[in-house]
Amino acid sequence: MRQKAIEIISIGGGGIVKDAHLPAYKIAGYKVKGIFDIDITKAQKLAEEFEISTVYESVTDAIKDFDDRSIFDLAVPGKEILGILEQIPNNSVILIQKPMGEDLKMAKKILELCRRKNLKAGINFQLRYAPYISKARALINDGKLGEIHDIEINVNVFTPWHLWDFLKSLPRMEILYHSIHYIDLVRSFMGDPKKVYAKSIKHPESKELAQVRSSIIMDYGAYKRANILTNHNHGYAQKYQRSFIKIEGTRGAVRIEIGVLKNYPNGSKDRFEYILFDKHKDWQDEPVEGTWFPHAFIGSMQEMITARQILEYIPDNSVQDCIHTMAAVEAAYISSKEGGINPSLLEV
Repeated sequence: MRQKAIEIISIGGGGIVKDAHLPAYKIAGYKVKGIFDIDITKAQKLAEEFEISTVYESVTDAIKDFDDRSIFDLAVPGKEILGILEQIPNNSVILIQKPMGEDLKMAKKILELCRRKNLKAGINFQLRYAPYISKARALINDGKLGEIHDIEINVNVFTPWHLWDFLKSLPRMEILYHSIHYIDLVRSFMGDPKKVYAKSIKHPESKELAQVRSSIIMDYGAYKRANILTNHNHGYAQKYQRSFIKIEGTRGAVRIEIGVLKNYPNGSKDRFEYILFDKHKDWQDEPVEGTWFPHAFIGSMQEMITARQILEYIPDNSVQDCIHTMAAVEAAYISSKEGGINPSLLEV
């Protein structure tokens, strides 16, 4: 009942808002008070589709509609975040669509501004809250998997990049706008890595994009391993497309098939499997209600709702935590740029 008193003010009406934010809030019963987009026709269509009573003509109008029940839902390009945050009233609660700016330098400015204005701000790293991740986390928290020592994320799919024209102008693409989710997810399970090694590259069929394939190693020392491998240009039919997360512990393991990434945007079914050494000799299938898009977005906003309702609550996805994800992303780009060691130089 307390959640129904909260009203969301949506700033930005792009594809992610249409396909994930607003559907998630509708499922959860969260009220969206009003919406703004620079394309007012787009905002009007979303307002009609999702029964939103107010369409704002400007960011200023949206901000003026703020009161002590409001949560801002900011979904704009990274370079526009700071300018809008400057206009947001002090002491506000706001969910910011990832990434936390275009690089670590901008992320630090966002963090400093949130501290200066006492904003309770969270970043929408929503994969943390996907239903199958919540199920895996419950097994881990109950101690059923033992000590987690290995996380592997492997994505080999064909992504229709033409759906997001703004990506073509970006100097950083694959890690900042996709693998950042996996880096953040690994952090949520294993904490901050000691080091990050990475290589992110282009594809001859997507020359207009900065990068579409990445290999990332997050270093946790001698006994823990975290590897992320992505290829978004596997355009050879669907037979060998794959997208999975595998988590191994000393007492059991989990494997999650991420269906939404295959044959995107149509997707396929998710699959959650697990094995416990003291109970099962083979993998067990477990049904999961909901998926990444849109259901995980409920969790991101729920953190902000709790922060609005409980003064001392620090959101799990706070800017104070997510700055560490941005630091790991920055480390990945530095590693990718500086490269490895040429073996031939060691021969002379």
